[in-house]
Amino acid sequence: MQHIKLLILGSGPAGYTAAIYAGRSGLTPVIYEGLQPGGQLTTTTEVENFPGFAEGIDANELMENMRQQAIRFGADIREAMAVRSDLSASPYHLWFDDGSEAICDSLIIATGASAKYLGLADEEKYRGQGVSACATCDGFFYRKKTVAVVGGGDTACEEASYLAGLAEKVYLIVRKPYLRASQIMQDRVLNNPKIEVLFEHNTIGLYGTDGVEGAHVVYRKGETDERRYDLPIDGFFLAIGHKPNSDIFRPWVQTDETGYILTEGDSPRTGIAGVFAAGDVADPHYRQAVVAAASGAKAAIEAERYLASL
Repeated sequence: MQHIKLLILGSGPAGYTAAIYAGRSGLTPVIYEGLQPGGQLTTTTEVENFPGFAEGIDANELMENMRQQAIRFGADIREAMAVRSDLSASPYHLWFDDGSEAICDSLIIATGASAKYLGLADEEKYRGQGVSACATCDGFFYRKKTVAVVGGGDTACEEASYLAGLAEKVYLIVRKPYLRASQIMQDRVLNNPKIEVLFEHNTIGLYGTDGVEGAHVVYRKGETDERRYDLPIDGFFLAIGHKPNSDIFRPWVQTDETGYILTEGDSPRTGIAGVFAAGDVADPHYRQAVVAAASGAKAAIEAERYLASL
């Protein structure tokens, strides 16, 4: 079993940035890339709001640049995902899906959060071609177009309101006959002339030749007055929540009711000495690449200070 000084779990902007900072500090970090190398960002296409790229950059290219930068500074990147942890005492013990194990003196958890999807085959088919789980990331591409947002909570209302500032028309597809969002968010949506709420509607599929051109929807699914029809749209946004990838750490670190890891104040410290959390796994609010990268830098700096104190 290998004994690692600094182990980083996750290879999104938080994980790679942590590796860059740690590598430049001479810590020779080991990164386990996890289930989705490059993180959630690789599910989108062009990134236009990451600083330093005036004309935007392809999401996969951006993440590959970060990866190569981490390698340049000595990061050891491995293709495996952590499936079990024991953080009861240092050194901390991790088990991986390739059958390997490792112990580490310091750990940065940057495993991210996974967007929840409806489970339609078409969501995968059109991912990056009209299907998105981040209005802030991809809304710009739908200026003056027609989009749909799925969900009835605060996040869905927030996404719909944001998109209404860009798109020509926004449909909010709500499964129930009411919104679950807070009253202020309900009012914001219901009073916006560019947003049309489709209550008691379910999406059962998407269609289009070179990307999303519409959604197959059902009104009052399963009831006697059920009605199915096609809704022409250019973009389809999921806003039914995210699931932080924190399950294997929950016996040891504190989380909120959803599973987001709680950290101490504005720091990445988890309350366990030498264990830090960065990126979307500890961020229920922003979920932006630049924010995740910044938190990765903070985690690496804290890890360096911790290891220097041993």
